[in-house]
Amino acid sequence: QVQLVESGGGLVQPGGSQRLSCAASGSIFSINAMGWYRQAPGKQRELVAGITNGGSTNYADSVKGRFTVLRDYAKNTVYLQMNSLKPEDTAVYYCNAVLKILHYTAYADYWGQGTQVTVSS
Repeated sequence: QVQLVESGGGLVQPGGSQRLSCAASGSIFSINAMGWYRQAPGKQRELVAGITNGGSTNYADSVKGRFTVLRDYAKNTVYLQMNSLKPEDTAVYYCNAVLKILHYTAYADYWGQGTQVTVSS
């Protein structure tokens, strides 16, 4: 069994900062990539930021220069540092991991429970 537990969401003022964290635990053999997605009301889920096992990162154009994705490989944890937050960033943020579990060969997607980030004055 694998769990991805998210924390760090909440209400933030425009221009403020927030850090999200996601810790993966369970019978994990290896993690290929971790990342963050978000879904706002009435919109499709989109990739916000991702980081591969090799350390390369990618960001949505809308968050470049404001958000930073970091990973603690020893703790199987990924973070999303969000700065200069805008009302348009309001969404449910989901942690994602592509990983292998023990005794199985194929990679599979696992998801966190989601955490609400609301940017409002």
